[in-house]
Amino acid sequence: MKQKFIFKFLLFSLFSLGGLSLIHAQGLTLPNVNLGFKNVDDPKEVVSAIKILVMLTVLTLAPAILIMMTSFTRIIIVLSFVRQAMGTQQMPPNQLLVGLALFITLFIMSPALQVINTESVQPYLDGKIKQEVALDKALIPLRKFMFNQTRDADLALFIKMSNLSQPKTRGDVPTTVLIPAFIISELKTAFQIGFIIYLPFLVIDMVAASVLMAMGMMMLPPVVISLPFKIMLFVFVDGWNLLIGSIVKSFG
Repeated sequence: MKQKFIFKFLLFSLFSLGGLSLIHAQGLTLPNVNLGFKNVDDPKEVVSAIKILVMLTVLTLAPAILIMMTSFTRIIIVLSFVRQAMGTQQMPPNQLLVGLALFITLFIMSPALQVINTESVQPYLDGKIKQEVALDKALIPLRKFMFNQTRDADLALFIKMSNLSQPKTRGDVPTTVLIPAFIISELKTAFQIGFIIYLPFLVIDMVAASVLMAMGMMMLPPVVISLPFKIMLFVFVDGWNLLIGSIVKSFG
């Protein structure tokens, strides 16, 4: 029950992050919440208060957990590799990279968010389905996305460590096993893309170092000479267009 409550909160928080425009388009309004203190004797009210405390506690960790269940991990790592390979230090700044990664994540996850909104959130808000049914339906598109990006070897690793019997279908794989397998798969894919991105910039650094050594200019750092050429190369090949397009297509 506790696990379902946490997953329910995370899923509806994910919808809130990516589906505010959908809510506004449908003319829905946010509820009015009043907070206060009073003595209660009804056990149901005590349970409700405990749920609110748990929700507020999970809220502090929700952003970090939610981005791990989406494409954000791969995107932010690849963008960080690009900045480091170019040697531009803090350009683009961290806030810009995180913002770009978030908007690309919303773009990639929009089909899943649309399904969650149509088949889970809206029917639940209309009172057509119960919380348990809404949770199960909301998990379906997220699990499908994570399964498509998770390697079988990574999934088998966590199934083995959890001492579970071999699942016959994807539906038999617990979400608590799928999420860490998805994360390490995303890390591996992001580092593979980062390695490919590093190669052309590494060649430019090597050429600059060789030229300076041949000219006897040992005291001049090669990075100072190679940086303008790396920026020029990235601009001439329309690097941001190629990079973002390749990242989005990698989730296909």
